[in-house]
Amino acid sequence: MAENYITTIVIIFLSSILVENLVLSKFLGMCPFLGVTQKTETAAGMGVAVTFILVLTAILAWLLNVAILFPLKAEYLQILGYILIIASLVQFTETVIRKFIPPLYNALGIYLPLITTNCAVIGIPLINTARSYDLVQGVVFALGSGTGFTLALIMFSGVREKLAKSDIPESLKGVPIALFAATLVAMSFFGFQGMFSK
Repeated sequence: MAENYITTIVIIFLSSILVENLVLSKFLGMCPFLGVTQKTETAAGMGVAVTFILVLTAILAWLLNVAILFPLKAEYLQILGYILIIASLVQFTETVIRKFIPPLYNALGIYLPLITTNCAVIGIPLINTARSYDLVQGVVFALGSGTGFTLALIMFSGVREKLAKSDIPESLKGVPIALFAATLVAMSFFGFQGMFSK
């Protein structure tokens, strides 16, 4: 029984990185994906910040459900509760980064507070609830999703850094070539489809 549970955890983790990648498979969190990927350092910083918020959101959302909403039969308040949790965590993270890592705070700019409205962040507790994940499964899914999000940002930042040095037709410069490159990166992840069973 314990081996089956560990296998399930491993499958959840790996599939959340590769098969169910938030950005490249579910197309959640596209704003930071396109906005902060000009430099690898900025992309990595954003990925770590989002991963931190995803994991804490998964924990607090599970606690909210188990301790308050489910016993009171107030599941209709889930989204409101999740938004309050996310907004608080983002504010906390923004304050910590501003105090301890000012260069990263300046590099992320407007995209750091926009994590609050990032559909990837609200998607994690909703997916965890819909799939009835327990606390460990939900945290593992959030950690894997954050890792996949970070991987996608870093990969795409590498592509964009190469594109910045390339000779691109004037009509494709900027957003058009970024979207085309994002499509190619996303297509590369479709090779993982069917690799892990849910």
